[in-house]
Amino acid sequence: MAAERSSITIGGKGSSFSSSSVNKIASGVANVRIDSSAIERFSTRNTPSINRTSFGISDGLTNEETRASLVVLLNKLILSNSGSSSSSSSTVRSVLPVKILEILNSKAENFESGEIDVTEGENVVLEKSCASLIGLCSIIDHKSTALSQIVESVAALSCEVTKADISSFSLLDSGDGNGDKDAIGVAGDLKVLLNGYKGVGKLEIEEISNIPWIHGKFRSVVKSLHAEARRELNSGVRGGKTGSGNTGICEALGTTLSSLSTAIKNLGVYSSLRAKLCLKSIGDENLRNGLSERSCVEYENLKDSYNNAHFEEDYCIFAHKLNKSLEIVWRIVGLEAVVAFFSLAGGELIVEKSVDAEKEESKSDKKKKKNVKKAVLGKGTGVVIQFIKERLVINEAASVGDQMESLKQWVEQILSLFNPEGHGFDGFLDQVKEIVDSNENRRLPKLPKGTRDFAKEQMAVREKAFSIIQKVFKRHGATALDTPVFELRETLMGKYGEDSKLVYDIADQGGELCSLRYDLTVPFARYVAMNGITSFKRYQIAKVYRRDNPSKGRYREFYQCDFDIAGSFEPMGPDFEIVKILTELLDNLKIGDYEVKLNHRKLLDGMLEICGVPPEKFRTICSSIDKLDKQSFEQVKKEMVEEKGLSSEVADRIGKFVKEKGAPMELLSKLRQEGSEFLANQSSKEALDELSIMFDALEKSKCIHRVVFDLSLARGLDYYTGVIFEAVCIGAEVGSIGAGGRYDNLIGMFGTRQVPAVGMSLGIERVFNIMEELNEKQNQVIRPTETQVLVSIMTDNKLGEAAELASELWEADVNAEYVVNKRRTKHFDRAKESGIPWMVIVGEKELSEGVVTLKKLVKGSEEEVKDVSRDSFVGELLKRL
Repeated sequence: MAAERSSITIGGKGSSFSSSSVNKIASGVANVRIDSSAIERFSTRNTPSINRTSFGISDGLTNEETRASLVVLLNKLILSNSGSSSSSSSTVRSVLPVKILEILNSKAENFESGEIDVTEGENVVLEKSCASLIGLCSIIDHKSTALSQIVESVAALSCEVTKADISSFSLLDSGDGNGDKDAIGVAGDLKVLLNGYKGVGKLEIEEISNIPWIHGKFRSVVKSLHAEARRELNSGVRGGKTGSGNTGICEALGTTLSSLSTAIKNLGVYSSLRAKLCLKSIGDENLRNGLSERSCVEYENLKDSYNNAHFEEDYCIFAHKLNKSLEIVWRIVGLEAVVAFFSLAGGELIVEKSVDAEKEESKSDKKKKKNVKKAVLGKGTGVVIQFIKERLVINEAASVGDQMESLKQWVEQILSLFNPEGHGFDGFLDQVKEIVDSNENRRLPKLPKGTRDFAKEQMAVREKAFSIIQKVFKRHGATALDTPVFELRETLMGKYGEDSKLVYDIADQGGELCSLRYDLTVPFARYVAMNGITSFKRYQIAKVYRRDNPSKGRYREFYQCDFDIAGSFEPMGPDFEIVKILTELLDNLKIGDYEVKLNHRKLLDGMLEICGVPPEKFRTICSSIDKLDKQSFEQVKKEMVEEKGLSSEVADRIGKFVKEKGAPMELLSKLRQEGSEFLANQSSKEALDELSIMFDALEKSKCIHRVVFDLSLARGLDYYTGVIFEAVCIGAEVGSIGAGGRYDNLIGMFGTRQVPAVGMSLGIERVFNIMEELNEKQNQVIRPTETQVLVSIMTDNKLGEAAELASELWEADVNAEYVVNKRRTKHFDRAKESGIPWMVIVGEKELSEGVVTLKKLVKGSEEEVKDVSRDSFVGELLKRL
């Protein structure tokens, strides 16, 4: 069979060489041949030569590593003769490649190159090819790539053994675009493998919850090495006769290997720790002790390997040591698989072995086999376990008592499946790929970027917040309004300034061009104009959509909570009330300290006019000023000067003004003092007069301490005409949590009548983030339901009893659920999980006597009331609720 080795051809036109090919040739699985077209390109001229004593392969390498180096060297000689390199190709002859070819295709364990004559061009390739390092990288790339493809399946088996909580795997992709893609990918593979996982989900185990991060980083670095190895395998020796163009290749590969070294170490450490956890579940003491000892040995080998593998200046020596460490980690992962397998299927296997060894199955054997509890596994892990079982060779002739010898054989057989050079590895790898990539389970559905699902605990927080917000809105006399989630595109365009590019367009449906609503203000203005309304105070809580780059607290789909007042009223009355409402909302939501930054659009326009900005550039310059909360003035100035055409002097004048901020009354007084440039400008003078009225009202309403007068606040939206404001949470990096302003001309864009209006929008998604973080810090338990009573029918087939009792509670307006199950733990677990304070218990005794037992579960005030009649139990509960 050894003579039937396949052949790999190099040097063909358009051919591409890979780490896998290098590994096959290096390990002796395949021969190598040179394409005839490449042979024809070698020089036949009589060229002066120089004498060398070796090929320049590094010392101290294994036979496999040396052969890999020779493969790379051979390919470099061919590539340097193909026109892809600027070296002196005409002096590369066929004699040297043919000699390397003969060595590679021989069965010799060691080789002696002897003295060789080489041309100047050939010598450059031998000196500058980095063949040894690239060859080592190719072997490491091949092995680590294979490891990255199966290591999740092994970790999934450990999840099954430990019954660990894996809910965190679903939380990695927040949808904001900032997630670690490789960690998310690992979590996705694990969820596919564990689809149907029966773990209780309560046990938090660090060695399990860290899997996506440890494996994700390993996967990331492996991909980097794979890309670099592929590039160098298919590049000739660059840089002319000196080969100086290759400078830096060794350093670049060395840097990647250094990162991979740490990732491999972490992978091995955590695999070993998981194996240690799984060992506790193996029933056979001899097997457990044997595997524990073997696992400890490999763990010590890994530590020694890294203690001796400090980064070397000689990159080849470092790569050689890393290759050895990788082999150790492979064995550790294999041992984790062995331990997890015997924890899950060992007892069942031993019984099968015992039974198969006897010609007839005795009664005791049948009972023994019946008593072995078969693990209920996820779909993917179940397939992995079955695949392993089918490949175990059971010695039929062994006696029933000879189980330990069989167990040892099975351990070796399983380890061979996880050996990348073993006969069964390719089959196992294919099986894992099939599970992960299967159409049936191909990735549990993924959310689009910038969107989120909300679990029951999150929804409890959201519903509480919405309730508070609606209460505040209704307190101020607003009525609810709902508008379509999409509008005609022409309705939205031209209302948002430079942000119009973020509007989500919808494909043309029936001749109407539509877009998803960007906010709730423009649809409100459209509604008022379309219906001829001249006075309207409304609120709306609904989702809006923006084609934005997701980031922390910034999503593509999110809720806005809007309050708007349209119509003519006393000067600054609606403006004051809107800001007052915003402070009430933030106070009631209890999200911590905050401030409301406030400015006036007319004051901004007056400021820009004073500074010498042309009127046609007011809006675009305001858009730049609006970035000062995220960028330095120097960055904003650069944008205004280089991109928007302002002179440096004008930008500096703007810079002097926008630095002004402070307490409203104090800064207002400063801006209105005699000789102020603002008083000489009509626009800014009107703004200061209006702000004087508004600040007085805010002061009288006792909320002005929340307001900061800030001349850098610009709000980039085109439709603002008067007061503008923005709320930020102090100490939380989530950006604006609420904003708004006056927009007197927006409604008139949709009709013939101008209706002045002012409004605000609460950034509820960011508020939710703050609330959730506060709950975590304060260890607050959030009840996902408002259930007050659990009707517990502790017998089977008594749905009628549950229906009767629960219906009586529902009719009394009591929030109730029911469970019908004879297992008491089912009832108490349900009540505890949902935080239900009271139970109505009906067991066999209660059924026979026509009574119920009332049980209060609240810690510290437990109570039990027995023998309550069926006719009065609702009244008794109502007294106590």
